[in-house]
Amino acid sequence: MEIRDLYRDVILDHNRSPRNFGRLDPADAEAVGHNPLCGDSLSVTVRFEGDRLSELRFNGQGCAISVASASLMSEAVSGRPLGEVEALYREVHALLTEPAHVPGIPLGKLMALAGVREFPARVKCASLCWHTLHAALTRPAHPSAAPAVSTE
Repeated sequence: MEIRDLYRDVILDHNRSPRNFGRLDPADAEAVGHNPLCGDSLSVTVRFEGDRLSELRFNGQGCAISVASASLMSEAVSGRPLGEVEALYREVHALLTEPAHVPGIPLGKLMALAGVREFPARVKCASLCWHTLHAALTRPAHPSAAPAVSTE
């Protein structure tokens, strides 16, 4: 099995059986993301324990890459210190947007997203959840006005 096939299988698995799908209620922070070009829309709710992101859930609808990326993200960031979550955010963004990027930290299953950069129109699908998480981490939850993110 080639590495490309393995990465494709990871994306398909996380799309078919998304991990951490749903909402946290109550949540310590929340943000909503939308990609008007393709209609992907999701919300991210998180809980903190000190300086750690203790739990994350995502909810919404989107294409296979959008859902798989959110599922992979949820597994990768849960339980991590906020500084590590920020580092993952930067690394995944570079992985998706810089053709020759070599990650400075181990990304594990997140490397499955590397193939997306070959399809520029899909980069926004894969990055939507990451931008939405970033918005949730920079603004506390206000049930009536969760920060909104758009990938236009």
